Amino acid sequence: MKNRKYPLGIQTFENIIKGQYVYVDKTALAYELANENKYCFLSRPRRFGKSLLVTTLQAYFEGRKELFGGLAMEKLETEWNEHPVIHLDISKGKFYDLTSLHATLNSMLVGYETKYSLNAEFSKAYNVRLQNIIEAAYAQTGKEVVVLIDEYDAPMHDSMKDKDLQRQIRDIMRNFISPLKGEEKYLRFVFLTGISKFSQLSIFSELNNITNISMQDKYSAICGVSENELLSLFKDDIRDLAENNDMTYDEALAELKHHYDGYHFSGNGEDIYNPYSLFCTLDSNDFGDYWFSTGTPTFLIELLQEKHLDMLDLDDIIATADRFDTPTENITDPVPVLYQSGYLTIKGYNRKSKIFKLGFPNSEVKQGFSNSLFRYYAPDNMGDKDALYAAYYNCLVEHDDMDTFISHLQTFYKKFPYTLVNNNERHYQAVLYTCLLMVGADVRAEVPTADGRIDMVVYTKTSIYILELKYEQSADVAMEQINKKDYAAAFAGDGRKIYKVGINFSADRRNIESWTTYPSSTVR
Repeated sequence: MKNRKYPLGIQTFENIIKGQYVYVDKTALAYELANENKYCFLSRPRRFGKSLLVTTLQAYFEGRKELFGGLAMEKLETEWNEHPVIHLDISKGKFYDLTSLHATLNSMLVGYETKYSLNAEFSKAYNVRLQNIIEAAYAQTGKEVVVLIDEYDAPMHDSMKDKDLQRQIRDIMRNFISPLKGEEKYLRFVFLTGISKFSQLSIFSELNNITNISMQDKYSAICGVSENELLSLFKDDIRDLAENNDMTYDEALAELKHHYDGYHFSGNGEDIYNPYSLFCTLDSNDFGDYWFSTGTPTFLIELLQEKHLDMLDLDDIIATADRFDTPTENITDPVPVLYQSGYLTIKGYNRKSKIFKLGFPNSEVKQGFSNSLFRYYAPDNMGDKDALYAAYYNCLVEHDDMDTFISHLQTFYKKFPYTLVNNNERHYQAVLYTCLLMVGADVRAEVPTADGRIDMVVYTKTSIYILELKYEQSADVAMEQINKKDYAAAFAGDGRKIYKVGINFSADRRNIESWTTYPSSTVR
């Protein structure tokens, strides 16, 4: 049995090292970042280790060699020069009004003004006060200053629903960071982190000399746990997880990959696991949706509705790089924010055309996002959702009974909110896809075969269900298409039992009208 301690809720490098918590050594990349750049910005989703990286850099620049024993940094650095570090963690506050922002910025600046014997002149603008701190730190130590700003965009995200407040906050933050360019001669290193890329919120108009490393291949694994790191550092942990869940090692590894893997932060970068969910799972020996515990921002759901996007759209998006770097005062395109927030990731990249394919990274995100959609559109029907989940587990996972499960779907469809898309075949496909994701099914839409695309495929441990959907036709027509195009041939070597399912939707009933399954051949 393992007795390792996982750093759940602990984001400070010093505390992790001194507390002997599990630490995945990122110090070689931190060293490269600190010594090959001067102004840098990194975008990563929440709970991906940005704050840990910032505090690692802080310890390095403060010359705290004792914290790096046994890590890559210990061998890479030979001088260990100490620099004054100004670490500003913007995520310390919640910014639903200007008072909160002013209180947070004042608190951070007063601390450094006191440290460098400056008067806290609250009447002065924030940029002047930050400039004075930088110059005082340089004058008193004789060393170039390091500025680390963590979660710079937290105030903008908190105020997303109030456009007037967000505009005021944006102006204040733009003023706050403006000295960083003019004070270059006093600065050794400047590093900012956030969720949104800086141009997306038009805040760095004065700081145009910053390098955005967010999509550079060499820094793709600077946060999170790469597949190589998982396999080399956590074998015993995975064995323990397997033992506690009556699985083999390979089965537990496959389940971890299915739930938490799949993040790619550059065109040809490393394969990354969500570190928070991974550590929660290894600590509790239970597979859960840990990353989604804080929910999905409401403004994203509203933006999806406004742009008539559904779950099918989000799982197959084509985008060029400039789509993520278009300056705008108002976020009108949900795709960049969904990507930067971790709900979408890079699933493919064509180096010649510079075109990215985006989609959901894993089942945790798919299921969590579909749950968020339903919770937003039908907050009073969560009990119905739970009943559908029970039916899915009992009918499909336990007994391979698609006929009975569809009858439960019929009941649920009557209560599902028809608000995402128009009433057509695509709508019913999107609703069915969302329902299946919501109950945790391994479902894939528009699956390509040699003779066309299958509308939907559902996988369980023992079976594969091929679904063809029709609108205002018949279930028999759907089944004829499955047979004519021999969709089942694509899964002939899988080893699981294959079921064919034809479903017809009715416009009048706004529901499943009939279905037929084979090999059971039951017609409704």
